[in-house]
Amino acid sequence: MIAPTSKERIQKIAEDAKGFLYCVSSMGVTGVRSEIGSGVAAMIAQVKEVKDLPCAIGFGISSPEQAKAMASFADGVIVGSAIVKIIAEHGEECVPYVEDYVRRIKEACLSCQSM
Repeated sequence: MIAPTSKERIQKIAEDAKGFLYCVSSMGVTGVRSEIGSGVAAMIAQVKEVKDLPCAIGFGISSPEQAKAMASFADGVIVGSAIVKIIAEHGEECVPYVEDYVRRIKEACLSCQSM
C-alpha cells in the first residue's frame, strides 16, 4: 500500500512488493469523495520506474467518471465505500442496485482502454 505521503519510501515499497500495489488516492479516511488527489498519476509513474507491477487506485472512488479518470493511468480501480453505501441504503434488496453500479463502473473503466 502506498499513500500520498510515501514519496520517499515509494522506491523501497515498490522493490519489495509482490502481486500489486494499492495506491491510496487521497489523504484522510476512506469513503466517497467529490475529488480525488491529483498526485496519484505521478505516484504510479514513480512505482513503474522501479518495478513493472500492477498499481490499483482506491480510497474515495465513487462515480463512473472518477473510475474512468483513474483507469486512464492505473492498472485497476478499487471501489469499496460506495458499494457499502448502496448496501446500507437498500438492505436485502441491494443486489440489483450493486449490480447496476458495478456495471457502470466497469463500463467506464473499459471505455478508457479503447481510447
